[in-house]
Amino acid sequence: MKTDIQIAQEARMKPIQQVAAAYAVGEEDLELYGKYKAKLTDELWEKVKDGPDGKLVLVTAINPTPAGEGKTTTSIGLADALSRLGEKAMLALREPSLGPCFGIKGGAAGGGYAQVVPMEDLNLHFTGDFHAITSANNLLAALLDNHIQQGNALQIDTRQVLWKRCLDMNDRALRNIVVGLGAKADGVVREDHFVITVASEIMAILCLADDMKDLKERLGRIIVAYNYAGEPVTAAQLNAVGAMAALLKDAIKPNLIQTLEHTGALVHGGPFANIAHGCNSVRATKTALKLADIVVTEAGFGADLGAEKFLDIKCRMAGLKPDAVVLVATVRALKYNGGVPKAELGSENLEALDRGIVNLEKHIENIQKYGVPVVVTLNSFVSDTEAEYDRIRRFCEERGCEFALSRVWEKGGEGGEALARKVLETLENRESHYHPIYPEDMSLKDKVHTVATEIYGADGVSYAPAAAKAMARIEEMGFGNLPVCMAKTQYSLSDDQNKLGRPSGFTINVRDVYVSAGAGFVVVLTGAIMTMPGLPKKPAADGIDVNDEGKITGLF
Repeated sequence: MKTDIQIAQEARMKPIQQVAAAYAVGEEDLELYGKYKAKLTDELWEKVKDGPDGKLVLVTAINPTPAGEGKTTTSIGLADALSRLGEKAMLALREPSLGPCFGIKGGAAGGGYAQVVPMEDLNLHFTGDFHAITSANNLLAALLDNHIQQGNALQIDTRQVLWKRCLDMNDRALRNIVVGLGAKADGVVREDHFVITVASEIMAILCLADDMKDLKERLGRIIVAYNYAGEPVTAAQLNAVGAMAALLKDAIKPNLIQTLEHTGALVHGGPFANIAHGCNSVRATKTALKLADIVVTEAGFGADLGAEKFLDIKCRMAGLKPDAVVLVATVRALKYNGGVPKAELGSENLEALDRGIVNLEKHIENIQKYGVPVVVTLNSFVSDTEAEYDRIRRFCEERGCEFALSRVWEKGGEGGEALARKVLETLENRESHYHPIYPEDMSLKDKVHTVATEIYGADGVSYAPAAAKAMARIEEMGFGNLPVCMAKTQYSLSDDQNKLGRPSGFTINVRDVYVSAGAGFVVVLTGAIMTMPGLPKKPAADGIDVNDEGKITGLF
């Protein structure tokens, strides 16, 4: 059996100009990065922005398990299947982070015969967007520390510096550090921290900004610290906006690549959904909606994280209205939620399936609360049985959901045609009545309570004293109307990753709260969630190599 990277390396890609031409995009509107990658120009948006929008389909999933779900793979296969059925379809996806590529999760180019290519480029440096974001983030950190060193005219309290440095790598040793050690000329000594680049507020800003003007306004609103009087100090006050924008001027432009079957894919931006808002850029999604009749996008991790933030943050801010949601599950993952060890998931177990299917049930209910039609798809494995499929099909249909099997990993677009037909039927026959789950004028605590009880199924929310104080301060500063971005484990509906299925009788524990004023949301840290991951005992990097001919192996 061929590996994902072998399939990708054997693919025959079209020149990116040919892929663009299928969407009436000419060479003058492409900024080429070699033969198979390009950025879309600012001028293209001006040409298409007043045209009609296509239909928007969100792909999300149940809570991830070690058994795998295949959300990105399903998204890619669905877009290819829609293209096979004669639809003008396009993908709008996130860029992968280097952290998971070298850690445990792997890349984010899909898998099997449902991949976007060039796969190695995408999973490694791609067009440099993440490097630009990292540089802009760390420039702001450097300007902040330099300001303190050079006399501190803004009276920044070094005990209340909020802005953290970042790195697009899993490196737990950088979570808590001390800077400024050495001679007097080496800076002011203070505690500092690193986050992974995908958790940087600049990543969120890039993904939520409409254009350069909006980007610069958002950058200026970033709160980097508080002064001795307790007042916020912003990036604009540090005169950092122009230089950061210069670093981001190319990164803000969407990237165009292709699937193995030559469907266009705008891959742009990449915040994680467990510690950030988990969606690709607004600019890429809006551009795709102008270029195609149906746009397939995805949001990170399970629907309790990625889909919630897509629907409550991204759609609210960008004025997007999704027409349907595809909810991905696997028989294996549902049995894992029902208590079956990973080593035993290949055997039929209807009792465990019945215990674990409650996780799928909760995600169905959650999406329906937003007024958007749901199509459930099972990412098929060879160990699945017809009895298991029938049990899940009946379960979904009883809850008003369309249902389809997906075999896109094995067969590419052909294996997604059943799902594509269900999506097309849904788009044609079922109207979306999308609405966020909470209003803007609700208090921050009530917003958190709504997400915790309505989406996670918690009994309530508890706050550490520092978190409660921070939330009150944020509301006093006038940010109470912002949506909340919940940072929570992806493995459970609760904030305890060990509580599988559909847990009940639990409380969401908030340990810290801070405002991302530039992004336009309030981040709520729950449980033991970390904004700088660490590497596992045996990282994926152990198996990655390059041979004498420059061919990469071990990347997945």
